[in-house]
Amino acid sequence: MFTENAMLASGDFSWGIVGVTQRSDTVARQLAPQDGLFTVAERGAGAAPLRVVSSIVEAISGRDHPDTVVDRIAAAATRVVTLTVTEKGYRIDPQTGSLNTTDDQVQADLAGNPPQTAIGQIARGIQQRSRTGGGPLTVLSCDNLPANGELTGTLVRAFAAALPDAESGPLLAWLDANVTFPSTMVDRMVPATTEGDLDAVEHGLGLRDEAAVVAEPFMQWVIEDNFAADRPAWEKAGALFSTDVAAWEAAKLRLLNASHSMLAYLGLATGKTTISDAVGEDAFRAACSRMMAGDALPTIDLPPGLDGAAYCAQVLERFANPALGHTTAKVGSDGSQKIGLRLLTTIRANLDAGREPRWAALAVAAWMHHVASTPAADLNDPLATDLHAALPDSRTAATVVPALLGFGGIFDAGLASHQDFTDLLLHWYRIIDTQGLDGLRNEINNG
Repeated sequence: MFTENAMLASGDFSWGIVGVTQRSDTVARQLAPQDGLFTVAERGAGAAPLRVVSSIVEAISGRDHPDTVVDRIAAAATRVVTLTVTEKGYRIDPQTGSLNTTDDQVQADLAGNPPQTAIGQIARGIQQRSRTGGGPLTVLSCDNLPANGELTGTLVRAFAAALPDAESGPLLAWLDANVTFPSTMVDRMVPATTEGDLDAVEHGLGLRDEAAVVAEPFMQWVIEDNFAADRPAWEKAGALFSTDVAAWEAAKLRLLNASHSMLAYLGLATGKTTISDAVGEDAFRAACSRMMAGDALPTIDLPPGLDGAAYCAQVLERFANPALGHTTAKVGSDGSQKIGLRLLTTIRANLDAGREPRWAALAVAAWMHHVASTPAADLNDPLATDLHAALPDSRTAATVVPALLGFGGIFDAGLASHQDFTDLLLHWYRIIDTQGLDGLRNEINNG
């Protein structure tokens, strides 16, 4: 939408997007027969009418046509490559913070097979571009990761460095001279489209759109202005170019995303299906509000112009939008990849300052309960098997909390050994596990 709006505002209609799917080819199969056209259906107060977006000109299944993806990245007409692949799509080694070169698929990409990972496809596309004179390129991460541009650059360079010397030297030199990796912060809630959503769009549009997208009216894009080549005039579409994207990222991760996770895991523990149901529970809303105000805000340097209290209130109102139907199961997926950035950073900062991270610890305890109470086969998490292998057969607060705290891929030694943090987790886990919703209500409201 930003790209189409930029073209409309600037009069420069030379831009188009080649969309690439990763593990699933569903979106490519939906878009291809529709020439890339799809409908955006906004839901909630201030929703705009149905809108058909036309900025996608091609949709490719990256899993099935990796060589085509490499060719498109290498093409001289390509100026920007954006990523929205979620945290686990980056194949990060949690111990080093760099590329997990022991990952089977990363190793296959390094060995010269048609690349399947996002980082592998980008690196091989840049390598081909360097050989064919494709010119400078900007790689723009749009995922919920701090310093996402810097991180993406680190991962692409790690891939290049792991190649044989004859390839790695020239590629790294060309990367440094011709490719930039700006950071961005994207904020718009876009839940998974249901059959009911498709039916509603068909009723309003008069046509069946298999690729229709449901979204809230709110949307925000903050971008670091560090481009190696031309780009659409996104600022004319409302994007904010900033020299301090990190401050916007921190606010979103530690306030909005942390609250999203808290509501997901509290909701999963108490039978609430959607985020709007969870935030509709007064005790859970209060816990989120206290976590943002008491635990998170003191650890964040807000960007100029952002009112912390107003932002927190707006977050809760957005979550309360029942028309979105954002499920607790979906938001709670891949927790091992999310809680570190969303919650543990806040917890460490509070402990270091001598403060008790009471409410952020509640969210982590709820995640622990979700992991321990969900069979490994049903736990939607890339570390599901390893997490369950670390758990004891008898699952109580006294056994689960230390077992998961000892999981080094998530908790560092300092957190794992911090008695105050451990005590908070034990306290909350016992209430969730033995007293359920009534116990949580009582403790949050009166404890």
